[in-house]
Amino acid sequence: MTARRRILLLGSTGSIGTQTLDVIAANPDRFEVVGLAAGRNRALLEQQAERFGVRALAQGTEEAEALVRDVEADVVLNGITGAAGLRPTIAALRTDAVLGLANKESLIIGGPVVKPLMAPGRVLPVDSEHSAIAQCLVSGSHDEVRRLVLTASGGPFRGRSRDELRSVTPAQALAHPTWDMGLMVTTNSATLVNKGLEVIEAHLLFDVPFERIDVVVHPQSIVHSMVEFTDGATIAQASPPDMRLPISLALDAPHRIPHVGAPLDWTTAQSWTFEPLDDAAFPSVTLAKVVGAAGGTRPAVFNAANEQAVHAFHAGRLAFLDIVPLIEAVLASVPEASGTPDLEAVLDADRQARAAADAVIARG
Repeated sequence: MTARRRILLLGSTGSIGTQTLDVIAANPDRFEVVGLAAGRNRALLEQQAERFGVRALAQGTEEAEALVRDVEADVVLNGITGAAGLRPTIAALRTDAVLGLANKESLIIGGPVVKPLMAPGRVLPVDSEHSAIAQCLVSGSHDEVRRLVLTASGGPFRGRSRDELRSVTPAQALAHPTWDMGLMVTTNSATLVNKGLEVIEAHLLFDVPFERIDVVVHPQSIVHSMVEFTDGATIAQASPPDMRLPISLALDAPHRIPHVGAPLDWTTAQSWTFEPLDDAAFPSVTLAKVVGAAGGTRPAVFNAANEQAVHAFHAGRLAFLDIVPLIEAVLASVPEASGTPDLEAVLDADRQARAAADAVIARG
């Protein structure tokens, strides 16, 4: 019998974390949880620890980073939200474990530091779009890829003009039509900042230039992304919207876990639609491409400014349509670090961007 894979789960009480534990609980012959880390929800963390018989626990980013260094694991799944996941990602890449990456921000903001640590096959994406691309890429060589096509649901405001977005409330921004996510990711999906971040992530994961990465709106969220090859073929990965499938692939690659998700029902009539992204109403993807192409600490500034803007929006201190202009203002005010940034330069850019964003918000 093959030994069970030892899983260290960071962000265990969040959306990705709880679904990861669902997959593990349904497959006790394949997986063993050796460590859990969470943010503020200590009560749920302790319940999870008791359920899975885990003694190695961490709360907060510093403890999570230490846990990665101290616990032997085959897979570290980083489901922490936001820039807080950067140090644990770096710690995981310095071990022998495979990194299941749900914390896209750590790769995006820490690209100059994280990218050199990424050995082939050591980082497996958990985002449904990037997992889909990884599955499609086995159909050809890197030289045969013409472009990557990331799909976007369009969020709760798909089809609305910019003028129609002026009165958006936080409750409306959290009413995503497809996915059940936390406050930050759900709001980022409403502004499509999340899709912009995913474009940068795709560039860093798959080494495809930004001019060959496109976004298309697909409200059914059945086709999770596509790869177009040089011979004209487009390979798409399709499945019902359920994060347990990409999670399972990150936990047990290259194997597929039977029955982890329901297949599509081909016995009923259904329609899938695709439409271009409205860049005028949702300019964040275009801005993210510019930021990603600039590289250095620009993505760290972009992400930090956005995180502060989202919190201000939910606190009633910033309008929905002011989120992206705030990011642009911070990008203009925070200088680029000289040379190739190290970790401290990335973290300093993050701090400067948050302070600049807070100052803009305070000025109204």
